[in-house]
Amino acid sequence: MGTLPEQKDIPPWVKAPEDLKDLEVLQVQMQLLEALFGPAGSRIPYVEPVSKVMLELKVLESSDLKEVVVYGSYLHKLRARWMLQFMAEWHLQRQERGMLKLEGAMKALELGPWRNEASLQAVNLESGFKE
Repeated sequence: MGTLPEQKDIPPWVKAPEDLKDLEVLQVQMQLLEALFGPAGSRIPYVEPVSKVMLELKVLESSDLKEVVVYGSYLHKLRARWMLQFMAEWHLQRQERGMLKLEGAMKALELGPWRNEASLQAVNLESGFKE
């Protein structure tokens, strides 16, 4: 799976070498990754101590995906994976709610009183009626 991190880069809560051998690899879309970890992974240093894992981001050949490599004990990796999945679902649901609100607002604009009046005038002109 590639080279293991240098000993100086390993946080104290990750036990080398046993926690470094068995790693968890998750593939995440770039835009979702930025929402989770900030631009260029700037929030990773804050997430790692809380979750007691070490995270590493790797760019994949595909421009839309990145790999998140999670090092740590089995339970901490499991908890970190659950946390990342939950955060991803929450973010996607939040985006969907925003899109639904936007669609509702656009429909409200289309169905406003000015729209109905304009529609009636168009129908009256087509049918030959004049006001």
